[in-house]
Amino acid sequence: MTKKAIYGLSVLAVVLGLYGFYSRLFIGEREVNYGSFVTWGLWVAMYLFFAGVASGSYMVATLDYLFEIPLFKGVGKYALWGAMVTLPAALMSIGFDLGHMERIWKVYLNPNFSSLLAQMVWGYTIFGMVILLTLWMVFRSPEKPPLALKLLMVVGFIMAIFVSGGVGALLGVNASRLVWHVGLLPAQFPIFSAATGFALLLVILAFFGPEDDPRLGQQLRVLGITVIVMLIVKTYILWADFSMSLYSGVPQNVDAINEVLFGQYWWAFWIIQIILGTVLPVIVLAIPNLSRQRLWAGVMGLLVLVGFAAARANIVFPALTIPELEGLATAFSGPHLSFEYFPSLMEWSVTVGIMGLATLAFLIGLDRLPFFKKVQDLSHER
Repeated sequence: MTKKAIYGLSVLAVVLGLYGFYSRLFIGEREVNYGSFVTWGLWVAMYLFFAGVASGSYMVATLDYLFEIPLFKGVGKYALWGAMVTLPAALMSIGFDLGHMERIWKVYLNPNFSSLLAQMVWGYTIFGMVILLTLWMVFRSPEKPPLALKLLMVVGFIMAIFVSGGVGALLGVNASRLVWHVGLLPAQFPIFSAATGFALLLVILAFFGPEDDPRLGQQLRVLGITVIVMLIVKTYILWADFSMSLYSGVPQNVDAINEVLFGQYWWAFWIIQIILGTVLPVIVLAIPNLSRQRLWAGVMGLLVLVGFAAARANIVFPALTIPELEGLATAFSGPHLSFEYFPSLMEWSVTVGIMGLATLAFLIGLDRLPFFKKVQDLSHER
């Protein structure tokens, strides 16, 4: 019943996304709410989120195929398939943000490898091929990971750290945005990615894990504890970042942090990111009986993912809504010359559609790909 409901919601999300897909592909960016001052919007934030989930999911898969932890034996395929469907979602999100999507071929045929953007495009391409190759090797050897697979997992683990840290570097090298221009940003993104990877596996096992696997309750409990630790680490990093920015007294930093805490995005921070995405999951997952129940564990994992999605938006939006020069906000006027930003209906439509496509692809793979049946067969043998 749960899978049918999610199938239905996924199809509905794709249908709702058709308007946004058509508008962006055939009309352009006239219906977006970002512009000359706020140059990045919802699609960039969701790119950061989906890319983090993809790299984090691959990291989680190493628990099975690289480190061979018995508790997670046979569930690495779920994490790998999660990485496989979320990476294209990330690339679709950032692709729709590009003004000329058709020019992407130039990054491959005429790259400038001193550019972080070129490095990331090539990094995602290699990472995607590594995920595909890993899935193929897992399909060939479902029970005992061969040495070649372990070596590939090492390469993939390094690539996952590279692409997730590189996302932070893309923001950090923007010296004109002081709130981003800190060395901590590239370092914290791999941690956030791993947290989303664990949260996604928690959701997958809670809603789609083999019902007769005797390890399921313990798996949910361990994943729940891991997510709690990750959330605490995330909160500490957040506190360190915000407190240092406020204590420094640099006006642009202080204004950006105040915009998150008390400005137009306060609700996204306090309600979605902190209360629903952090405090509530920590409380529920800390209760042993609730953390082992599939419904509670799955819902809390979803809330954690929503919280991290809001966290990405809270990194991108507020920094761009602070004028780089005093008086810039009143110097010019026009439809796309505003420092206030909230995603338009078309932007939401595209994002909902991408989420629907990613979820639908995961469900179809879960039902159609043969190696998921082998996961269930392995659980029967135990």
